[in-house]
Amino acid sequence: MFGLTNPELGVLMLALFIVFIMFGFPIAFTLMALGVGFGYLAMGDTVFQLVVQRTYSVMTNDVLVSIPLFVFMGYIIERANILDRLFNSLQLALHWVPGALAVATLATCAIFATATGIVGAVVTLMGLLAYPAMLRAGYDSKLSAGVVCAGGCLGILIPPSVMLILYGATAGVSVPKLYAGALLPGLLLAGLYMIYVIGRCILNPSLAPRLPPEERNVPRLQIAIALLTSFFPLTLLILAVLGAIFFGFATPTEAAAIGSLGALILAAAYRSLSFQKVQESVYLTARTSAMVCWLFVGSFIFSSIFAYLGGHEPIKQFVDWINPSPLTFLLLTQIIIFVLGWPLEWTEIIVIFVPIFLPLLQQYGIDPLFFGILIALNIQTSFLSPPVAMAPFYLKGVAPKHVTINEIFAGVMPFQMIVIIAMAFVYIFPQIALWLPKVLYG
Repeated sequence: MFGLTNPELGVLMLALFIVFIMFGFPIAFTLMALGVGFGYLAMGDTVFQLVVQRTYSVMTNDVLVSIPLFVFMGYIIERANILDRLFNSLQLALHWVPGALAVATLATCAIFATATGIVGAVVTLMGLLAYPAMLRAGYDSKLSAGVVCAGGCLGILIPPSVMLILYGATAGVSVPKLYAGALLPGLLLAGLYMIYVIGRCILNPSLAPRLPPEERNVPRLQIAIALLTSFFPLTLLILAVLGAIFFGFATPTEAAAIGSLGALILAAAYRSLSFQKVQESVYLTARTSAMVCWLFVGSFIFSSIFAYLGGHEPIKQFVDWINPSPLTFLLLTQIIIFVLGWPLEWTEIIVIFVPIFLPLLQQYGIDPLFFGILIALNIQTSFLSPPVAMAPFYLKGVAPKHVTINEIFAGVMPFQMIVIIAMAFVYIFPQIALWLPKVLYG
């Protein structure tokens, strides 16, 4: 084709993909069309055999079965109004903390993130539940917006994250090890968010006025009952799911099935389970899972043709020409992923672009598990960074009309810096990510 060599065809294919998605073409089918088209130019009819093999390999990947189960668990918990109970109980328990509503929002997001990795669902729900409550209490609209958006993105990192399942399947890394590696960085990031909020509220109390006495002077027995009926059941379910994975009692797929059953039982116990809610959850789960699986099929076809054409070679030669140190290589890859987060969802980044970097990790002595945790941290910023920041747009869709998108963007900027600080912590002290997998799995 126009005298191009195979590696040049690979680079052209990658460039065309970026152009097409900028024009709004469906990503999964664009991947398949480009893969088959360029594969036919290079391989002839053999490409159709490869397409069948790649599709079948995705269908037989047991790890991917856990995705619809975890998604179903999240949608059941969302539809059963369990989040309302959780937020209200944490609000009562943390009434003495500066910025109590904001801290309770972050704690709720962190707990709910472990039940569902669906950023849009968490941001939207907390935007409907916690954001108006903070505004009514006189909280600064920018700080409140930053709390909801940043807290809502924690599900990308904190296990059981769907993103980590996809990364594990793409990079060939054990999902339980990834979950163990992501747990402490996820708690670190949530903790840094809370420290920032409390610190700002101590320095400037007008940002978050104290709750009125009638909301603060609640009998301890009432607080204990609220926690026992909302916080502890959901936390116990999450610990059971994660514990089964961490300690090898169940595979991620089996643990996800346990979590789905537990979510149904919990919803029934709260008398919030109905046929309509189950039907809605099944439909949303099928839609989300279909999107992810078609993306995976498309990316496998695309990446297989890209590898056959030798598309990695020009990239490898460019990296060798720069001759970066391991730190520079890590910084370069994270900057690229950060920029890709503007036009792309995390699914496309993981299944299309991460495989380009994976062959270079061994050359620079970088653990793929450690690399995956840094990516999961980095993608937090992708959801928060203007101009294409999904979390602020989710919040804007449900926020009061007087709250502008610029106010929301201004609110999330400090939380972006906190994510970068967390990434620096993890790089300087890699045992934050590597200690727990080493203890549990050797």
